Amino acid sequence: MAAGALLGMVAGVVTATPVLAGRGPKWEFLAAKPFTVPASFCGFKIGVTFPVDKEYAKLLKAADGSMITLITGSLKFTFTNLSTGTATTENVSGPGKIITHADGSATVTAKGHNGEFLTAAQAKRFGLPPVSVTAGALATTLAPDGTETSVTLKGHVLVNVCAALS
Repeated sequence: MAAGALLGMVAGVVTATPVLAGRGPKWEFLAAKPFTVPASFCGFKIGVTFPVDKEYAKLLKAADGSMITLITGSLKFTFTNLSTGTATTENVSGPGKIITHADGSATVTAKGHNGEFLTAAQAKRFGLPPVSVTAGALATTLAPDGTETSVTLKGHVLVNVCAALS
């Protein structure tokens, strides 16, 4: 799952609904909603849709009062350059974990394949493409306002989405 997008998706792009079947107690289906990545990321707008949307989340409370969101399942993004129609579909199934601390900051960890969305300044700072699909362990910390303060990838970039859609 998308580490940078993970928190945003859980907070607003996806909507939790009661579990339909097969995931077990306390798991909720995350219904993804299409969104547009602004042109400031890659130089053109990117539409993001979900041809496979089978992710689930479980919310837990830690002893220190922080909230832990576990995310698992299957998710694919279709990234589309809205100017040219060029598209690529990628697996971003994670899994991932979000720890939301009492002050509103968060730590996001993910494994497997994940989508990452960074502003141009963040991409330069963290040495990653603005929009990418990564493989391996990805750890992100976020300030209470949602700003990514660190991104660490122990793996590699599978797809530089900006380059692939150019």
